[in-house]
Order: sequence, then C-alpha cells, then structure tokens
Amino acid sequence: MAADVLALVEARLSSALGESDARAGVTFLGAERIEVLRFLDTREDATPLVRYATLGMSAAPMADPSAFLADPVEGPRAELVLSVRAGRADTDKVLRPLAVLAASPQVEGVVIAPGASLDVGEPLWPGAPFTSVLVAEPGGLVETLDLDPPLDPVAFLPLLPMTPHEAAWKRVHGAQALQEKWLAHGTDLRDPLRGSVPLD
Repeated sequence: MAADVLALVEARLSSALGESDARAGVTFLGAERIEVLRFLDTREDATPLVRYATLGMSAAPMADPSAFLADPVEGPRAELVLSVRAGRADTDKVLRPLAVLAASPQVEGVVIAPGASLDVGEPLWPGAPFTSVLVAEPGGLVETLDLDPPLDPVAFLPLLPMTPHEAAWKRVHGAQALQEKWLAHGTDLRDPLRGSVPLD
C-alpha cells in the first residue's frame, strides 16, 4: 500500500513541477527511507527556481503523539516542499535536513501541520541564515492528493525558511503575524541569502 501511495505522490509532484532532475535518499534508524527530489523551474522569471520535495513521508499517516497505538491506515499524510532561487547558494545541501524533517513523524511521533515551526539545529545549507522553517498552508503549488478511503489525502506543505530572529518572534506572536510582516515588507521568501524582516 505504501508503495502505491508513493507512486501516486510522485506522479502528482511531476504533474505540478515537471520531471525531477535529481534525487537522493536517506534512511534513518527506525524509519522508512525518505527521498528528496529536485525540480528546476525556469518558467517564472529571469531567476530560475529550484524546488525540493520529499517523497516517503506520506507512506504512513502521521500519528497523534498522545495516542497509545498509531493507526496504520487513518491519519494525516503529507510531504514537504521547499522553493528557493537557483544559483545563489549551495542549496542542494538542504537534502539531508529536509529528509530529517520528513522522517520526524516516524522517528519522533510528531504531526507536522501548517503554522508549525521545524528546527533542524544547523544551517539549512552551508552559509544559510536559516536553521528553521515555517510550515505554510498546502494547496497552492501542488494540489492536495486524494487517496481512496479510508486513507486521508496527502497534503504538500510548503516550507518557508526563517532566520533565528524571525523564529523567536513567531513563537511569541504566531505564524499569521510573521507572514503578515513578510507580506508588508515584500520579503522574497525564496531568496536563500535574505536577511531577517524588520520586526518591531
């Protein structure tokens, strides 16, 4: 069943983002293999975008950490998607941090949902001003994938890199307030070298 789900997930990613031009897999103790696919998007403007999407997180539903037994069938499923401007930083090194985040529901029993902060404890790539990401609402870039009942749909959750200052501010004021700050200042959230947004 998991293999069937992942085949459908990969097909949805390809239909939304084009064919991947690279992929890497990481296996963690106590977790299934997580792959990260890379897609190059040259359609939007003069600066190409590179998108990274996990594949493997949705093989099993995310379980409520307070539940005594994890339901092997029902529960939220998701994959993670990160978009950055290509050629400005060595962002391909984000593959392992992304795989770590995607494995966390299996390894740590957490449920990843919009509004959450995920911290990898180190720069997302060499020289990155970010060690954490904000999980945004799904459905924009890659449409949610419906699976046959009783399986829950697979949501594709965009990740927005946060500077440590932004992450600390978000903990106090909330995800919505931080996103409003970004919007008000016209922050380019895809710039892999951007600085922190001005925060009062």
